[in-house]
Amino acid sequence: MFIPTIIMGVLAVILFVVAYMKGGDLHLQGLKATYKLMLEIMPLLIFSFIVASLVQLVIPRELLSRWVGVESGLRGIIIGTLAGAMTPGGPYVNLPIAAGLLKSGASISTMVAFLTGWSLWAIHRLPMEIGILGWRFTLIRFACTFFLPPLAGLLAHFLFSNFKI
Repeated sequence: MFIPTIIMGVLAVILFVVAYMKGGDLHLQGLKATYKLMLEIMPLLIFSFIVASLVQLVIPRELLSRWVGVESGLRGIIIGTLAGAMTPGGPYVNLPIAAGLLKSGASISTMVAFLTGWSLWAIHRLPMEIGILGWRFTLIRFACTFFLPPLAGLLAHFLFSNFKI
């Protein structure tokens, strides 16, 4: 986590300096936009971190292991796929949840299915997709990606089941 933080910090400073050098109040506009974005996203970030942390403490490890752990097999992959598809929010919500579940005993294959289901199926995104792209395109896209989340979970199981996080 340290290296990505350093990289983002350096990138932020470089962009701030470039904005300042361009003149005007471009750098101040950037800071105002940053503040507005923080006000919008910070509550969601805090709640997702709370969920990610508490899931490790509240859900008994044996229960988690049985339903989404290594021994859950295909059932865990299907649960991960469906849970990912139904989980709203962006990466700042789902990545901490996946990290918390991994630390609590969820299998790699289940979390691969979870994140793939979240990114490809995203049930909460379907109404907007239908509204913007039309039901026909949405149906075609969904049909083309239907098997990918469970398939990604199975692939992770067969290739990385002995890999420890």
